[in-house]
Amino acid sequence: MPYKEKKIEKLYYAIGEVAEMFQVNTSLIRFWEKEFDIIKPKKNKKGNRFFTQADIENFHLIFHLVKEKGMTLKGAQLKLKENKEDTENNFAVVTRLQEIKGLLLEIKEEL
Repeated sequence: MPYKEKKIEKLYYAIGEVAEMFQVNTSLIRFWEKEFDIIKPKKNKKGNRFFTQADIENFHLIFHLVKEKGMTLKGAQLKLKENKEDTENNFAVVTRLQEIKGLLLEIKEEL
């Protein structure tokens, strides 16, 4: 059995890394932090923000609602407050279907 290295996940991400993940400006990350109460980064004495994996997942939800589905910030806030679990499940289904679509397209190209 071949040796597989475990994927190392960081505990905290800097604001620049988060902005790079979503290909947005750091100012948008700071703005969403103020607008959405589900994002609570840790801050050091200098005020630098450090985001956890849970914060990143919440950013994925917000990004999906605002940028991909075209909801307003107020609409996204309301949706996350009223039914966050349902929103997470829908997002997981959409993400998985996109992965399957990509896989099927790769298979089609190989034929």
